[in-house]
Amino acid sequence: MRGLTGTFRRVAAALALALSAAGCAGEGTALIGGPGGATTASVEPGASVAAAPAQKAAFNPFSTDSEASHPAREVLQNPSRDEVMKTGSIPEFSIGRADAPVTIIKYMSLTCPYCRKFHAEVFPVLKREYIDKGLVRFVFREFPIGKTSGAATIALRCAPQSKYLELYGAFLQRQSHWVSQEVRLDAIHKVVQQVGMTRAQLDACMQNQGMIDGLKWVKERGRKLGVIGTPNFFVENRLVKKVMDMADIRAMVDPLLAGRVARR
Repeated sequence: MRGLTGTFRRVAAALALALSAAGCAGEGTALIGGPGGATTASVEPGASVAAAPAQKAAFNPFSTDSEASHPAREVLQNPSRDEVMKTGSIPEFSIGRADAPVTIIKYMSLTCPYCRKFHAEVFPVLKREYIDKGLVRFVFREFPIGKTSGAATIALRCAPQSKYLELYGAFLQRQSHWVSQEVRLDAIHKVVQQVGMTRAQLDACMQNQGMIDGLKWVKERGRKLGVIGTPNFFVENRLVKKVMDMADIRAMVDPLLAGRVARR
């Protein structure tokens, strides 16, 4: 019996990890070029690697209508920094000096294993070498792929902003515990309760239409800027459709820092 129980647990864990990948990639992954070569990244269902303006928009997890009713994707070509930095009705979470010389934006989905990998392996070094030294401001932008990611994202946004980074990391680290094809609010609550959110607060959060509308705007704006999956990044106004490592970051950020120091 113990052997069967152990086997069941291993199968369940493998299934949860597979569902985690599915939540990130929609219907698959693509090799997307960027600084340093091609790297596996996740794309939304229906999104082309080139994100051509004629491509039909993918399913929005916050929307109540069908995918077929979405208009063709409109993508800004070579958006300006001001266009990239534009915000909507809800404040976005960032860390680092507000006046840091360089801004990096990460578009993320809480069900994405590539986002988890970046947060665990790359982000701590980026924070230590650039963010904590006042050189980079790092912005988190939500781009949920799938209804489970959408529900968790609403919960993340309903928590106190002082708990955002802690809860974001908890959702990523515990993906195998809460990610599934169907939304499981009990499992999501087990993650958010560690920052003091009650089940009643979570249930009320799921009905917060203002929050939902604000998050829909963030995702639709990301699509308009050319984001096609997670993680995608902006370094200033340059879009990077790949999972960046520290070599990529240094290659993009260091010349910007050097140029701004030289102009002083």
